[in-house]
Amino acid sequence: QVQLVESGGGLVQAGGSLRLSCAASGIIFSKCDMGWYRQAPGKQRELVAGITRGGITNFADSVKGRFAISRDNAKNTVYLEMSGLKPEDTAVYYCKAIVFWGQGTQVTVSS
Repeated sequence: QVQLVESGGGLVQAGGSLRLSCAASGIIFSKCDMGWYRQAPGKQRELVAGITRGGITNFADSVKGRFAISRDNAKNTVYLEMSGLKPEDTAVYYCKAIVFWGQGTQVTVSS
């Protein structure tokens, strides 16, 4: 079955950095567009960054210049490098492939 397992979340001070990973199984990873989403308490889930199977990336305006997304097809893993973190980046971060979601990883940014 399809599994998407996120890791790398945690507590960080404002201005800090984190690297999230999402390991995929049960899909042909190299043929999938991948996305990172986040959901803060009381808010809708939103797209943070996406990367196509061809490596084309897109970002939410709120994270442009601070976040980077990359993929390693040999490891079936997609990454989200987050820097210059702000308290408003606090959320549960989810990985998505096709219609499948991971369980999420909590990112908390303290001011």
